[in-house]
Amino acid sequence: MHSSRRAFLKSIGLAAATASFPGWAASGSKTKERPPNVVIIMADDAGFADMGAFGAKDFKTPNLDRMAKQGVKFTNFYVAQPICGASRAALLTGCYPNRIGMLGAPSHKAKHGLPKGEMTIGDLVRQKDYATAIFGKWHLGHHKPFLPTHHGFDEYLGLPYSNDMWPFHPTGTYPGLPLIDGDEVVNPNVTGDDQRFLTTWYTERAVKFINKNKERPFFLYVPHSMPHVPLYVSDKFKGKSKQGLYGDVMMEIDWSVGEILKALKKNGLDDNTLVVYTSDNGPWVSYGNHAGSAGPLREAKATTWDGGTHVFCVMRWPGQIPKASVCKEPAMTIDLLPTIAHLSGAPLPDHPIDGKNIWPLISGQKGAKSPHEAYFFYWKDDIQAVRWGKWKMHFPHGYRSLETPGQDGKPGKYVQKETGLVLYNLDEDIGEQINLADKYPEVVEHIKKLAEKSRKEIDAGKRQPDTIEIT
Repeated sequence: MHSSRRAFLKSIGLAAATASFPGWAASGSKTKERPPNVVIIMADDAGFADMGAFGAKDFKTPNLDRMAKQGVKFTNFYVAQPICGASRAALLTGCYPNRIGMLGAPSHKAKHGLPKGEMTIGDLVRQKDYATAIFGKWHLGHHKPFLPTHHGFDEYLGLPYSNDMWPFHPTGTYPGLPLIDGDEVVNPNVTGDDQRFLTTWYTERAVKFINKNKERPFFLYVPHSMPHVPLYVSDKFKGKSKQGLYGDVMMEIDWSVGEILKALKKNGLDDNTLVVYTSDNGPWVSYGNHAGSAGPLREAKATTWDGGTHVFCVMRWPGQIPKASVCKEPAMTIDLLPTIAHLSGAPLPDHPIDGKNIWPLISGQKGAKSPHEAYFFYWKDDIQAVRWGKWKMHFPHGYRSLETPGQDGKPGKYVQKETGLVLYNLDEDIGEQINLADKYPEVVEHIKKLAEKSRKEIDAGKRQPDTIEIT
């Protein structure tokens, strides 16, 4: 490795990317006397069927499957919107993205970012003296005032937006892709060679953070840049799967999860840490063999069909979450913040949020039901779909559907389609194929009323993102 590259890695607290991880000594600390640690790991554009416990084929995810065996598997877990930035805003603030004006996937041209007045999970747990860190993709504003270190995080290493927003994009024009440490750009032009090590770098920093903060409660957020295209993988996983590069990338993310679990155990933190693994939305299917799989679900990323919003989720906390349990009740990423507030004892923000505490579902309490009457799937300025119990209803809207898949990093073509008002029983029709709207008009009318109530409530309390003047 060149001396300049070694110096760069050292400057951001990383070892050589080809080096192995050091062993960490167990701390022996009394974890029961403090609130629990929380680790949230998020894949980018991974489909519902992209881990072994949810039906992955031709690549293995032993660490994630172990999480499912040792904890709970959610079979009806959702994101608030099926696109990068909006989905992350919802997870971190407990709000529907429309409530706070954080829509879409902000690029290098964006002037807006996460509002200063919003409380992130990092802000929340800091009230209880947690150490906080994010290693990975942010995508909630790339200007300095919008970066994680200004929104509740002590440490940050990662990309400010998607890894395809760089000069080598197959269809767009972008400047150099920056790697940021704290709130400073440490590499203004991330290369393909650098991208090969992103998963390793994020993992290394995550393990160091755990080791450093083993004596105090912490919140660790690891939103991986992969498997969002362009796909890159380190040599240790190149060619390891039967599915090609996409499978290799997913196997490396599984390895990353394993390293984090290993660090928790070696530091004596296993029994006092909630670990969550999920995805930010469904697969970007136009990239063909470089895309994941939504399995039995309809459509994919950037649609409010379940293929875009219904994601895998497993949670693990030995001694607190029953082993090999399955939760079939609907839940959503907006529920993580209030659940963490419950577990940590931290007060919720004094402004309205949309998520609710789902600890009874996570911990397998007998008879536990979703605390929500319904979940709402906004796209742009309005509600496109509603999940009410077993029912999923779509209002009339246009959506994109794959026409021709791409190949080897080149996108394929979409075709625009339209749907009328349709109603599905997801307990019997997970693929949203059999329209029951005419058969159950009373269900349709009830869901319409729920949607109108949500629209009015969100519109009345809508908050705007912060903006910055660019000269």
